[in-house]
Amino acid sequence: MTTNNSLFRRFWERTKGMIRDRFDLTADSATQQEVVANISNGVEFRGTNLWVLIFATLVASLGLNVNSPAVIIGAMCISPLMGPIVGFGLALAVNDFELMKKSLRNLGFMAITAIVASTIFFVISPISTAQSELLARTVPTLYDVLIALFGGAAGIIAQTRKDRTSTVIPGVAIATALMPPLCTAGYGLATLQFSYFIGALYLCFINMVCIAIATFAFIRFLKYPVKTQADPRVERRVRYVMSLVLAVVLIPSSIIALRLVRQTIFESNAERYVATVFNYNQTRVLECNKTFRMSRKYPSTIEVVLFGETISQDAIENARSQMATYGLEDTELVVKQTSEGRESTIDFSLVQKSYSELLAERNDQITRLRSRLREYQALDTLSSADMTRECAAVVENLQQMSIARQVVYDSDGRQVDTLLVCIVKPKTLPLSVDERDRLERWLKVRGKCENIMLYVQE
Repeated sequence: MTTNNSLFRRFWERTKGMIRDRFDLTADSATQQEVVANISNGVEFRGTNLWVLIFATLVASLGLNVNSPAVIIGAMCISPLMGPIVGFGLALAVNDFELMKKSLRNLGFMAITAIVASTIFFVISPISTAQSELLARTVPTLYDVLIALFGGAAGIIAQTRKDRTSTVIPGVAIATALMPPLCTAGYGLATLQFSYFIGALYLCFINMVCIAIATFAFIRFLKYPVKTQADPRVERRVRYVMSLVLAVVLIPSSIIALRLVRQTIFESNAERYVATVFNYNQTRVLECNKTFRMSRKYPSTIEVVLFGETISQDAIENARSQMATYGLEDTELVVKQTSEGRESTIDFSLVQKSYSELLAERNDQITRLRSRLREYQALDTLSSADMTRECAAVVENLQQMSIARQVVYDSDGRQVDTLLVCIVKPKTLPLSVDERDRLERWLKVRGKCENIMLYVQE
């Protein structure tokens, strides 16, 4: 028994050592002085960094304008937005108030510069429609908080390593997405859509705060020395401000995230419910409109538009009774059918549009096939054997004849004419001028073609 306990302890010690070695952050870490100096240098925001930010803003604005995720990702990789944010988190962790003030100044100037540049771009841009990539930056949720926290944690770990040439920092810039919200805020100002402006600024604020908090937490975890001992009252004030900022970040985003999760579950349950319950042989679901609401006073609704054989009111009530089974107990069901007479609101334009699109597609296909057929098919059937016998009666000096129609195209590939090609072999050479004229006249009449090309085989 003692031997088994000893073996277990050795196994447990080896396992703990292996886990500790795997997760050890001290193996390849840079010196603390080097890390602080590198982050402090990244806080500076003038000259090269300023121009890079402006051009990155224009690139991101173009990507949002044309709805190109690849262009937006490229802009996030080249933008220098991370420096002042990480600098602020470091300054907060080590009580470096000078670095903190410099980081905040540069961060504010950076945000204003990006918003102004993007606003100017969207004012002069001919495309003013909000694309999906723009709309995605206007409704921040708790998931954006988590992404920014985890991304910021990865970023500060990468900053504290000896080798800073890895792909971690560009990846953090992409994941936390600081540039697109600022450009979306500029779009909101340019188009006077202030809901976009506020939502995008809030998302950018979330990302900045969470990156700074992740930096603060890891710098404290790695036990970087405090530069100056802060007054206890200042410490309490900082903790109070941080708690307030966290509440501003977490509470609204959590409410939005909760709504998003509930809406997703509702729509999934509604689709499953309609597909299962309204599965009739002679009746089809023409349209299904799902409206989600969190208020009990105004419940969520599912509006089903049916086409085909009318289902009874008992069947509709039976369908309503099954809603609780699909997690839709507080949802109102509205069923519309063709039997509702003049008051029916079925949009038959959807059906007409569908059939019109299908008919247009079939007509285009028929036109293409006919065009291809004309390329390979003769305009009328030529019976070479009969024409040879007839031609021998017109021109006695004829031994063999081959005849065919050919299509003539121009240099752009368009059909411009047809040609009757005839190859004859006379019994005796040469074929006289009179015989040649008679043969050409006969071919024009018999072949119903004015363009004749006659070859005499020697």
